[in-house]
Amino acid sequence: MKNKSYQYSLLMLIIVVITTSCTKTSEIRENPNLEYETYELKSTDRIINREEYYNKLQGFWLGTCIANWTGLVTEMDKIGNIGDVKTGDFYTRNDWGKPDQPSIWAEGIPSNLSPVIDFVFADVDSVWGADDDTDIEYIYQELLLKYQTSVLTGEKIREGWLEHIRHDEENYLWVSNQKAFDLMEKGLVPPATGDPKNNEEFEMIDAQLTTEIFGLFAPARPDIALNMANLPIQNTARENSQWISEFYVTMFSLASAADKTLPVKEQLFWMAEQAKDRLPETSYSHAMYEYVKSKYDEGISWEQARDSVYTRYQVNQADGYDMTFRGLYCNACFAAGINFASSLVSLFYGEGDIIETIKIGTLSGWDSDNPTATWGGLIGFMIGKEGVEKAFGRKFSNRFDIQRTRIGFENNGVDTFENMAQKGIWVIDRVVQEEMNGGVDLKNNAWYIPESFQ
Repeated sequence: MKNKSYQYSLLMLIIVVITTSCTKTSEIRENPNLEYETYELKSTDRIINREEYYNKLQGFWLGTCIANWTGLVTEMDKIGNIGDVKTGDFYTRNDWGKPDQPSIWAEGIPSNLSPVIDFVFADVDSVWGADDDTDIEYIYQELLLKYQTSVLTGEKIREGWLEHIRHDEENYLWVSNQKAFDLMEKGLVPPATGDPKNNEEFEMIDAQLTTEIFGLFAPARPDIALNMANLPIQNTARENSQWISEFYVTMFSLASAADKTLPVKEQLFWMAEQAKDRLPETSYSHAMYEYVKSKYDEGISWEQARDSVYTRYQVNQADGYDMTFRGLYCNACFAAGINFASSLVSLFYGEGDIIETIKIGTLSGWDSDNPTATWGGLIGFMIGKEGVEKAFGRKFSNRFDIQRTRIGFENNGVDTFENMAQKGIWVIDRVVQEEMNGGVDLKNNAWYIPESFQ
């Protein structure tokens, strides 16, 4: 057995060397605050190329920004006709390219991002603006590097939020995020900021927007990713909103464990089925997953599936989803639940195509920039920066303005996707070494990740 294990390890090393030699010279620098340790490759280790991952992280940021800004065009345009705000019939595929309709708070004025429902791009000579689907994740990455850790404490999360979020003007926080921030200003520390006893908004969508990146920080190890994301999620969420956020974190981590010989669609569907285990079988989030998947399997159109989601959950309040009964503003259009169901429509019917997934998410309704940003980021990671550019047939800006929404960063807040990806690699180096007890091979530019997930 020793001899076979040694031969396998030697073969894996040879493969890594050959793979590395066939790629361009590495642009990745060493983490100056990490002492890299010697590691002996094991036959059961998963090997992940750091250079490829660096390019995938750029694809994540680019895909997220494209999808986020495109989804913002229709954000809260269509939320149904129950409660204090009525918005008419939902969009369909035929509305793509047609005039955008006003959102629930726009007082009759369509989005200023685009006069029609279409993709929103930042050209090569411009800059992507941060938004609430990207800025807190950016902060968490910075905090992990600042404190030289893989797991943030509640105190460090509070310090980071108070340092980088505006206090007395527009701060781009809503519902549970805003409530958690208010509680932080009063001295509360996560997870108390997301406790239902303190935060009545705990079932809103917020944790999804801020924690998906932890899945990428723990490639192929959702157990580690969930541990890292636990406090950031509980900062604003509990119960279904927490489980839904864990579903997304798990999917992002499993993107590195999926069979790359399969089409992106098949990889995503496998990842979703695995991540479904985070949703308790008695929860409405689990029921939503099964329901939307069944509609896809029936072969009906995505519009019919979306309309049936509205009828089942907001009209009939099935499976314990009782937001309509509560009489919340806009029928809880920011809730984690209804937006999770809508997100699953774009996931399944998009079938791994980044363009179709973003289109469906943009047209599906409710808080439409959030599902789009989620899947645009995940598919962007899976196909990499070059894959995103190929899909759209064009180049994009690589610059990112974090200080559109957040404060206290170097270079007046202007960063690049390359630098953001570099920082992500540094975070993962520490995670692999200290949390996974794996190895970082700088010579061959690889991570050796012990497998505990089956």
